[in-house]
Formats: sequence, structure tokens, C-alpha cells
Amino acid sequence: MKLLFDENLSGRLAESLADLYPGSEQVLALGFGGAEDGVVWEYARLHGLTIVSKDGDFYERSIQVGAPPKVIWIRLGNCRTAAVEMLLRNSEQTLTRFAGGEESCLMLGRR
Repeated sequence: MKLLFDENLSGRLAESLADLYPGSEQVLALGFGGAEDGVVWEYARLHGLTIVSKDGDFYERSIQVGAPPKVIWIRLGNCRTAAVEMLLRNSEQTLTRFAGGEESCLMLGRR
């Protein structure tokens, strides 16, 4: 599974999680800082990426439009990048099942 980290998540995540999610990218590194959600959505769809965001807008779009792309909605509130990394590492099996399933959005976290 290749992930596309939204601009509200650290660009370091793509590198630090490359052992589990090779080929992952980050919106800012692609030059999409401040881009409309539709631009990010289309990029993810065309490149086979799953969007990872703390923003509920992608969740809403996934409900309205469906997949692809799929969306992982991180529900941790304000937290360190290390907490997001740990959540994604500890959820590897869940993400694998999600990738092969029919759901368009997966919520991860405690909120």
C-alpha cells in the first residue's frame, strides 16, 4: 500500500514508514501545498495512493464519491509525528485488510 500524506501531516512520515509503505509521498513534497482537495484526490486516484489525513474533508469526499482513492482518517487530535507513525506501524495488518476490502475510508485513532 502506498500512502499520500496530506499537508497537515509531516513530510517525514513517508521516509520513516518506507519500510512498511514503500513509494509513499507527501503533498507538500509534491508541490501541492494549499491545493484544493480535488487536486490531491485526483493525484492519489491516478497514482494508486491512499490518502492519509487528519482532515475530515477527505472522509466526507470518500463517503460521497467512494474509492478510489481510499482514505485513512487519523483521529488523534494534536499530537507528535511519532504518535502518527506509531499508529500506522501498529495498524499495518488493519491497513492491509482495508486495502483489500470494499470500504472507502478507515478511521484510526482514539477520537
